[in-house]
Amino acid sequence: MKASEERQERLERLKAEAVETPVEPEPEPEPEPEPAIRFDENFVWSAEVLAAQGRKPEDISIEEITWLKKLRQGLGKTRLGLINQLKSIVGQGPLNKDAVFEIEALLLQADVGIEATDFVIETLQQKLRNETLPPEEAIAYLKQILRDLLDKPYENGYQPDFIPEKDQFNIWLMTGVNGAGKTTTIGKLAHLAQKSDYRCLIAAADTFRAAAVEQVKIWGQRSNTDVIANPGKNTDPAAVVFDAITAATSRNTELLLVDTAGRLQNKKNLMDELSKIRRIIDKKAPNAHIESLLVLDATLGQNGLRQAEVFAEAAQLSGVVLTKLDGSAKGGVALAVVKQLGLPIRFIGAGEGIEDLRPFSSYEFVEALLNG
Repeated sequence: MKASEERQERLERLKAEAVETPVEPEPEPEPEPEPAIRFDENFVWSAEVLAAQGRKPEDISIEEITWLKKLRQGLGKTRLGLINQLKSIVGQGPLNKDAVFEIEALLLQADVGIEATDFVIETLQQKLRNETLPPEEAIAYLKQILRDLLDKPYENGYQPDFIPEKDQFNIWLMTGVNGAGKTTTIGKLAHLAQKSDYRCLIAAADTFRAAAVEQVKIWGQRSNTDVIANPGKNTDPAAVVFDAITAATSRNTELLLVDTAGRLQNKKNLMDELSKIRRIIDKKAPNAHIESLLVLDATLGQNGLRQAEVFAEAAQLSGVVLTKLDGSAKGGVALAVVKQLGLPIRFIGAGEGIEDLRPFSSYEFVEALLNG
């Protein structure tokens, strides 16, 4: 009995002298990281578009999916305004006069332009005279008409592949009115070039607008690309190009992007300036591969097209970069550009980010425009 009492006392004493160890709370479960991309309707559509072009899932990047989602969203207003009404019109057999007027109005509202609209209606009417197509098949045929129209320049001497030649000196002259997104496009092209392992350099030759030079320098920093500029005001653009070619040659540069003045006082001044730059290039880099791209603001619609006509006459253009397809732009202007100017669309931009510029694909564009 006594031994039992002593043991109990000893236990009580040990309990009293023991140091309490705080109980650690259970760790909060870490929240699941948000997926880098949302698996929504636009994701499914993007994946389907890539798969339809023969792409395998393991070869598709998140960047590609994100880009296609942005393109589809950017053309959303135009698509919603077109697709349902077109389905109700083209699914009724041959186009009568009222149907023609309705389609014409829809296409013109989407900035397709008169020439391209007439071509689309005539081609569609010819098909529907011979057979009655259900709405879905009629829309599929309409997509084919638009793709063929957008690809037409490649039948007239323009090369479908538009990339700088590796281990060669390439010079791309960037033209377009101020505000079209020319400087931004140069920065995005430089970024694309760097990602594709090209040695790239930028020439800030839009010297009549001080802000343009500073903007180019900012985009040069963002794209990790050196910019050749002259610190003086109203410097001769051709002199900047001269210096840039000298620097590019010493650095074994593969792609020189040249920002040119975006003024439209009159066509003669523009032609003179571009001709002077060309002469410098011919003298300093006679073996260079030269391309000339027109940057066009898609939100300007037919007004932008009239500006494009002036540049097309003044410059030996290789194609068009269509920018600002991320909001109020009506995507039909791409069809107008190709039909009226005969120029291929080379790149399109649909956002402000440095990744938001991609080579143009008629298939992806038409699907974004007409896939409900």
